[in-house]
Amino acid sequence: MLAAARQAVLVPTVPALYQPLRHAVDQRTNVDARMCLYLSALFTAAEEIQDHLDAGVPVVVESYFARCLATHQALGARLGVTLPHGLPTPVTYHLVCDDDERRRRLATRGKSATRWDALIETVTDRVTDAYSSFPMRRVDTTGRSPEEVLRLIAATDRQGANSHADPEPVGAHPHLLPPVPRHIARARRP
Repeated sequence: MLAAARQAVLVPTVPALYQPLRHAVDQRTNVDARMCLYLSALFTAAEEIQDHLDAGVPVVVESYFARCLATHQALGARLGVTLPHGLPTPVTYHLVCDDDERRRRLATRGKSATRWDALIETVTDRVTDAYSSFPMRRVDTTGRSPEEVLRLIAATDRQGANSHADPEPVGAHPHLLPPVPRHIARARRP
């Protein structure tokens, strides 16, 4: 919805070639191995994202590095990761809702919960704490339809970051990359 509203391309952060591997690794129990797979997928997606941005095409993603790092950190990953400079740096939105609504939405998703989904439910406070290290615009979606959330994001963009957000761009986020003004593509990095 956001991609359509912004006339942007929606880039999956787990590219199709990773889906069979994702399924296989998600059947295992090693959180560090899982984190490595998702990081690899994200770096692959980041190349596609950068190609679109270089061509002046706005991009939206539903998930990015912050989600991968925060989630796996909360699950007990022991790997230290420093993201390289030069990654696309999005305006970020952390979509939140109250716990009752979050549980209701999860129950109506139409998707079977995986072992990892169940584990995440046991560490939601740790996930929230891990997200706090990433600057992002917090958007409370409690009681709001997707259309209302879209309007709220659009209003946030017009007014700048709300009082609970850090307006600095970040190279990682669980939800979105913003549209980029159409201009001459910058030089490709080496």
